[in-house]
Order: sequence, then C-alpha cells, then structure tokens
Amino acid sequence: SVDRLDVLDLLFKKNAFSDVIREAQEIVELSLKGMLRFVGVEPPKFHDVGGLLLEHKDKFPLHISRHLERLAAISKKLRKERELAFYGDIDFIPTEEYTDEDASEAIENAGFVVETAKNLIYT
Repeated sequence: SVDRLDVLDLLFKKNAFSDVIREAQEIVELSLKGMLRFVGVEPPKFHDVGGLLLEHKDKFPLHISRHLERLAAISKKLRKERELAFYGDIDFIPTEEYTDEDASEAIENAGFVVETAKNLIYT
C-alpha cells in the first residue's frame, strides 16, 4: 500500500481528484482487510469493513484499538464517495466536483490508515 500512496500524489499533481478518491478508498479497504486478517478475522467481500473493526475491537492491541473509531469513519466516508467518484450521478460529474481539498483529505486519511496497519502488522 505504500507504493499506492505514491500514486495518490501523482494523481493529485495531475488534478485528477476523483481518481485520488477512488484510489484512496481502495488503499483503505485493502489495509483494513489486512488488519482484520492479521487478528484472525476473515473480511467479507464488501468495501466498508469499518464496522467489523469495531466489532472485533478486543482482538487489537491498545495502541491500535484506540484508533479504530477513526479508521471506521474513514472507511465509511470513502466507501460513500467511491461510487460517486467512479460513476457520478445525474447532477454530479466526478471530474468537476472533487476539489484539491477533498483529494488532500483522502490522501491524509489513506496515509493514516496505512501507517496504522503497518504499526499493527510490523511491530
């Protein structure tokens, strides 16, 4: 996922903000599913696994469990944005609607999720 974070920066520099949102969502999803697997929970085949993190909070060490609420909120938000960023809507054109602020937030959140996952898996 660290290499994928570099892709976010490249997309941001190209003003491809909706692509940043989509890629950030995938990074978050993969990282959280990796965290769940690490603690022995097989993740389901849907995109937002934040609720599962909270449900299995007791399986995570304290230095990780204190961040689970934030991780779940990030997952939920990006999951909601995922489809809009991919497909848009009748009055929502992704390439025109997402701003550099939206993309910056997605990059920051994806970085936080990846760092938290690394802290769980590699420490």
